[in-house]
Amino acid sequence: MSVQTTPTAPLDSAEKTSQLRRLLSGSVGRNLGLVLALLVIVIVGAVTSSNFLNFDNALVILRQASIVGVVSVGMTFVIIAGGIDLSVGAVLALASVVGSLAAIQDIAKSSHWIVIVIVALAVGTGAGLINGVVIAYGNVAAFMATLAMMVGARGLAEILANNRTLVLNDRDFVTAMNVDLLGIDILIWIFIVVALVGWFLLNRTTFGRRTVAIGGNPEAARLAGIKVKQHTMWLYALVGLTAGIAAVMYLGRTTAGTSTHGTLLELDVIAAVVVGGTLLVGGRGTITGTVFGVLIFATLSNVFVQNNLTSSAQAVAKGVIIVVAVLLQQRFAVGRSGKGRKSQGKGVTVGGVNFSVPTQK
Repeated sequence: MSVQTTPTAPLDSAEKTSQLRRLLSGSVGRNLGLVLALLVIVIVGAVTSSNFLNFDNALVILRQASIVGVVSVGMTFVIIAGGIDLSVGAVLALASVVGSLAAIQDIAKSSHWIVIVIVALAVGTGAGLINGVVIAYGNVAAFMATLAMMVGARGLAEILANNRTLVLNDRDFVTAMNVDLLGIDILIWIFIVVALVGWFLLNRTTFGRRTVAIGGNPEAARLAGIKVKQHTMWLYALVGLTAGIAAVMYLGRTTAGTSTHGTLLELDVIAAVVVGGTLLVGGRGTITGTVFGVLIFATLSNVFVQNNLTSSAQAVAKGVIIVVAVLLQQRFAVGRSGKGRKSQGKGVTVGGVNFSVPTQK
C-alpha cells in the first residue's frame, strides 16, 4: 500500500513578511538600526573631513569611547534590572583620589604599582555595594540613593584631596597604562575585555538571566526563587566595579587624581545605554547595543571636532538623539505590563526566561 505525502507548502508572502517583521523587531533589528546610524555618522564624517577615515583617527575615537564604554557595560546590567545609578561619575572621582593618595603611592612604591589598581577597584566596588544595600535592603528608590552617593562621594573626594589635584608619581603604573598592544592603546583593550566579559555574563550565565528576569517582573522573579534583594545588591557592586576600572584608566591617562574626574559621566553613560536599546523600565537590553551606543556618541563627537563645531551644537545633537531613542522605545514598552509574567503550568516566564515555581497545596 503506497502512502502519499503532501508536499510542504511554501511560505506565502504574508508569512514571510510576518517572519521578517518579528526578526527586525528583535535584537537583530535593533542592532541593525544602530549599525546603520553609526554608518550614517561615519559617511558624514568622511564627506566633511579628509582626516576622518584614517586609522589614527579611528584609534582616537575608540580611546575616547573606552572610559564611557567600560562604565556603560556595568550600567547596562543595572538598567536592565529596572534600576539606575547616578553616582558613577562621583565614584570614579573618589576612586581616583584614593588611588593617588600619598600613603597609597608609598605602599605601591615599596611593593608594586598593582596596589593602586586594587585600591581604586575596591573603592568603586565598595561604593556600589553601599548603593546596593541601601536600595535593596533599605527600600530606598535607586534614584534617591545614588543621587545621595553622587553628592557624598564627590564631597569626600574633595575632602581627601584637600581641593587639590593629586599627582601620580609612580612611573611604572603610568608606563603600564600607556603601552600599545599590537598598535592599539591599552585603554581600548580594557574596554574590549570588559565588553566581552559583560556580554558573556549577561548572555551565558544564570546571573544574566536573573538580571533580565528581575527587570521584567521583580515579584514574579521572587516567586520563581530568585533572591531579588541580594541580586540587586550585587548589580550595584558590579557597576561600582566598572567605575573603579574607569578610575584606573583616568589615572593612567591623566597621571592625576582629582574630585573633578568623571563630571557628568553618568549622563553620557545612561545616554549610551538607552540609545543602545536598553529599556529604562527594565527587562530588555544587550551589551552589543550598548557598545554601539557608545561608539555612536564617540564618533559623533569626533565629527564635530573635525569640523570645528562648538560643544553647544554637539550637546544639542546628543539631546535630539536621546529623545528619538526614548520615543522609539515607547512602542517596545507598550504592553509589557501584560506580558512580563505568564503562567505556564508549574512555571513562570519573566523577561523571556522560564523558571519553575513550586506549587502551593
